[in-house]
Amino acid sequence: MTTASAQTASRTTGPLVNRGAVRRYRHALWLLTSRDLRVRYSTSALGYLWSILDPLVMSAIYWFVFTQVFHRGKVGEEPYIVFLLSALLPWMWFTGAVSDSTRAFTSEAKLIRSTTIPRSIWVARVNASKGIEFLLSLPVLAVFAIATGAHVHWGLALYPLAILLQAGLVYGIGLIVAPLVVFFRDLERAVKLVLRFFFYASPIIYGTTALPEKLRDLAALNPLSGIFGIYRSAFFPNQLNWFEVVVSVLVTIVVLAVGLVVFRRSEHRVLKEL
Repeated sequence: MTTASAQTASRTTGPLVNRGAVRRYRHALWLLTSRDLRVRYSTSALGYLWSILDPLVMSAIYWFVFTQVFHRGKVGEEPYIVFLLSALLPWMWFTGAVSDSTRAFTSEAKLIRSTTIPRSIWVARVNASKGIEFLLSLPVLAVFAIATGAHVHWGLALYPLAILLQAGLVYGIGLIVAPLVVFFRDLERAVKLVLRFFFYASPIIYGTTALPEKLRDLAALNPLSGIFGIYRSAFFPNQLNWFEVVVSVLVTIVVLAVGLVVFRRSEHRVLKEL
C-alpha cells in the first residue's frame, strides 16, 4: 500500500474507530451503572423506595420545623414542601454522587486493575446511577405539586439544562476526588464534612432571594445556586436568577477542566497505588 492510500485509509477508518470506542464506552457505562443499581436494591425489601424516603423524611422534618414550630418569614415560598423537594431531590444526587466518588477506585481496586476500559468510567457510573435515582424521584415531586396545587411555569422546560449542568459538575468533582482519595485516605472523611457544611451553604431550605443583598453575590458563586434556581423555576419563577445560572455554567466548565487535568495526570499513579 502506498503512503497516499495508507493516509486515505487512516482518514476513512479513524472516525469509525472513534465511534466504535464511544459505543463500547457507553455500553460498559450502562452495564456498570445497571449492576450498581441492581446490587444496591437486590438485598433491600423496599428497593427503589429507599431512594425517595430519605429526601421525603428530610423534607417532612424541615416542613414541620419551619411551618408548624417556627415562623419562617421570607424563607421559601408556598407550597413549602414543593419548594423544599425541588432542591432537596437534586441535592441527594449531588451529595450521593460526590460521596460515592471518594470510593470509586478503592472499592473496585481489583476490577479496575484487571480491566482495560477507561478508568474515568468508574467515576461516570457513580454519577449515572445517582442521576437515574434522581430522575426516578421526580414523580414524587409531581405528586406533591399536584396535591398542594402548585402552579407549573415555563421554567419546567429548563430542566434538561439543570440536569446537564449538574451532571457535568458532579462528574468534574468526581474526577478530582476519586484519584486524590487513593493517595490521601483521610480525604474521604473530609469530603463528608465539607458536604455537611455545603448543605447549609446551598439554597435548599431557603432561596437566595431570602438572603441579605451583601450575601447574594457570595451565594451566587456556589454553582448549586443557579442549578437549584432552575429546578425551582418550574413552580416558583422568581427563583430563577440568570446571573447565578451563568456563574453555574462557568464554574461547571472550570471544575470539569480541572477534573480532567487532575485525572489524566494521576491515573498511572493511581493504578500503582491500588
